[in-house]
Amino acid sequence: MKQLNRNRRLIPFKWDDKATPKEVIRYIVLLNLGLFLTAAGIHLFKTPNHFAMGGTSGMSIIMATLWPGMNVGGALFVINGILVALGIVFLGVKTMGVTIYSSFALSAFVSLLEKVYPMTAPFTNDTLLELCFAVALPAAGSAIVFNVGASTGGTDIVAMILAKYTSMEIGRALLISDLLIAMWAGGLYGIATGLYCTLGTFAKAFMVDSVIESLNQRKVVTIISSQPDDVKAFILQKLNRSATVYMAKGAYTNREEQVFTTVLTRRQAVLLRNHLRHIDPHAFLTIVNSSEIVGKGFRAL
Repeated sequence: MKQLNRNRRLIPFKWDDKATPKEVIRYIVLLNLGLFLTAAGIHLFKTPNHFAMGGTSGMSIIMATLWPGMNVGGALFVINGILVALGIVFLGVKTMGVTIYSSFALSAFVSLLEKVYPMTAPFTNDTLLELCFAVALPAAGSAIVFNVGASTGGTDIVAMILAKYTSMEIGRALLISDLLIAMWAGGLYGIATGLYCTLGTFAKAFMVDSVIESLNQRKVVTIISSQPDDVKAFILQKLNRSATVYMAKGAYTNREEQVFTTVLTRRQAVLLRNHLRHIDPHAFLTIVNSSEIVGKGFRAL
């Protein structure tokens, strides 16, 4: 799962000249929402608990401890600034694209939260509960950012550089670096914190992929009904979807039937199921989950 997560992050986003204003606005809103959620997780839960779970945020938490005059947002600016400079040198501004913005926007959001809502101590004394939110918020934020084709910057830049100039297994290399930062946190803050950081590092990898799959999940529906015209009209007119129609012969009845295959949202699948229950209780219906649908009406290539 960690390898899958890292591989997603190696593809820099490139603006589509054919994108409509609505699509651009949606992209900007989702990108900033994802970055803000990530920043909230860092400031509200990671920093007060010293959860240095790898990446630039983990390094920033450690730097803020080693240099008391520096806050986590300032440390993020320094680290991301260095990484952005390296990315521009080795990859070029065009390749870096929106990663430059993401790197500094994440730092800015953390600094803003530090000023608006300072955290002098964790919300609760339940460290495991705090860890759950320290994992969940950044994972949800990262998933939203990755899902629109962008990245959160930071170690993503290192990954892109390594991918371009080496044949190294990027996912494994970055996982090892995250675990080393977690071990460093264990030496600095205590073995319990180090173990929590290690647990959080693995948990985030699984959660990011799970959230991405949930955001993209659609229902692939196959229908065989004695009322094919009604089914077709419902899909086209009520659900505003299309379908693939083909003829198939039943092995037992040896009778030819029309088979419909379509892709729907969760809500549309429920509406279709309820409609079939009303018009043809004996219809044959299969619904399969799909985490990636590419094509008109869904995700663009």
